[in-house]
Amino acid sequence: MKTILKVKGMHCEGCENRIKNVLASVENVEEVKADHETKEVEIKSTETLDLNEIKEKIEDLGFEVEEVR
Repeated sequence: MKTILKVKGMHCEGCENRIKNVLASVENVEEVKADHETKEVEIKSTETLDLNEIKEKIEDLGFEVEEVR
């Protein structure tokens, strides 16, 4: 499954790496791609994810999840 999040507050590769590292530890997450230029985070997973958990982890880093697709 693929989930795409629009994330406000990513400004550099460091921001991308912080998000990737945190989300990589979430159960069922296979791959995370973050792009500060498009402000998108793409998550590939083996099963449906708990989007509240994902949003909480991103927001705990100081970013804002604006949209989920």
